[in-house]
Amino acid sequence: MKEIKQFYSQNFDPIKRKKKNIKFVVFHYTGMKTENSALKRLSDNNSKVSCHYFIKKNGSIIRLVPDLYVSWHAGISHWKKLKKLNKFSIGIEIHNPGHQFKYKSFNKKQINSIKYLSLKLAKKYNLKREHYLGHSDIAADRKKDPGEKFPWEFLSKYRIGLWHSLDKKLLKKYRLKKINNLDKILFLKYLTKIGYFFKKKKTNSISFITKAFQRRFRPQLINGKIDLECLEIAKNLVKYRLN
Repeated sequence: MKEIKQFYSQNFDPIKRKKKNIKFVVFHYTGMKTENSALKRLSDNNSKVSCHYFIKKNGSIIRLVPDLYVSWHAGISHWKKLKKLNKFSIGIEIHNPGHQFKYKSFNKKQINSIKYLSLKLAKKYNLKREHYLGHSDIAADRKKDPGEKFPWEFLSKYRIGLWHSLDKKLLKKYRLKKINNLDKILFLKYLTKIGYFFKKKKTNSISFITKAFQRRFRPQLINGKIDLECLEIAKNLVKYRLN
């Protein structure tokens, strides 16, 4: 059993929520050069940001905000019919410099801690595999984290997050193969069923959300263009993972 250390942030809503209101876990990367600067920001009253848990480079887990308080990690966000995901989620920050500072792969110690903490939360709050999200899933027009190097495929083996069941070699043959407009509409319907939210008045919303989908489920190529590979992955997720 891993020890969870305490390093409290004051950036949270003062009113406790009910246990049943915790419906999701949202993964983030810190996007900062050092752990100390990230922890300082997450606990600085002026920053107005925080999270529930912080995973260091060495795999240590730090609790910044108790689970039943709403931390400020998701910002403007949507998933399915919900908005402002802070109210319904637990935020986990993993130290990684992110895309702005030479994005790195998450190391084994961090991945083991992500797995340990996720399974612990799943048991405590009765979370299913589809209840684990990335920040970019719920705020595609603003965020890229936890990014394409986050180990979604590995974690899915432990029912932490969705993943498809398609053959990789077959999928690669579908990559960049064009599809017609009706199939593109079908793809967007699948994404809506998975949980992605499209902003009707923003013409670039489709591109942002397609990139978020690719960053998570097709990390080998993130171009915002809908091809046959994207369609087949989305279809598989909806038919075999959400039913």
